[in-house]
Amino acid sequence: MEYAEQIERLSELIKENERFYVLTGAGVSTASGVPDFRSPGTGLWEKIDPIATSSVEVLYSNPRLFYEAAFSRFARISSADPNQGHYLLARLEELGYLKGLITQNIDGLHVRAGSKKVWEVHGHLRSGSCLGCKKEYPFEELVHQVELKRIPPVCHNCHGMLRPEVVLFGDPMPAFFFELNQKVQSECDFMLVVGSSLVVYPIADLPRMAGKMAIINNQPTDYDQRSEVVIREDINKVLHDLVGKLENKPGMTIS
Repeated sequence: MEYAEQIERLSELIKENERFYVLTGAGVSTASGVPDFRSPGTGLWEKIDPIATSSVEVLYSNPRLFYEAAFSRFARISSADPNQGHYLLARLEELGYLKGLITQNIDGLHVRAGSKKVWEVHGHLRSGSCLGCKKEYPFEELVHQVELKRIPPVCHNCHGMLRPEVVLFGDPMPAFFFELNQKVQSECDFMLVVGSSLVVYPIADLPRMAGKMAIINNQPTDYDQRSEVVIREDINKVLHDLVGKLENKPGMTIS
């Protein structure tokens, strides 16, 4: 299938299936300067062992290592800005096609780009909380204390350790994830996967629960064979052409 035919087929799937959801992974944020995890040569997990720094066990047993290693990456991610892909997905929702967006990303860029119905299944970097009294803090407070070498950052109320609101290795999934599973099984007619290698579980189970699926991703996935369409092109280009097709813009060209 040629690229123009793939875009045509994707637009048809979206128009034919009213209960349309998107699942995004790290690939949608690389144009914002946020590295993905598994791309050959550039993937973050090729350079570091995530379990060694980004697990809940490390946070509790060696908070200095967590805040000097893993947290520095979180702080860099929090300063990224949405790219065209984030805005185009928000546009799909604005047009009335997209009923919900599920993201594995913690960068919060979908929310900042204007998407309204978003499930951030791995948490976000807008806030943190105290492990003692559970008081919430803006994420900037954690960054500020770490920059001042107050490691680990502590609660002003009870002096308990603060942690970011992200799902670390070893953390349980958020409570809403199990409701989301039910929602996808009962309501999702078509799921478009954007920028995910679909190897992280239980998130990777979600497309299997959808009626139909399609994938936009640079690398092959285990789900390619069951997908209606698989496109291995620049994500922003594909979303630009797809939204243009759905908007029926005159003069929109697809090459």
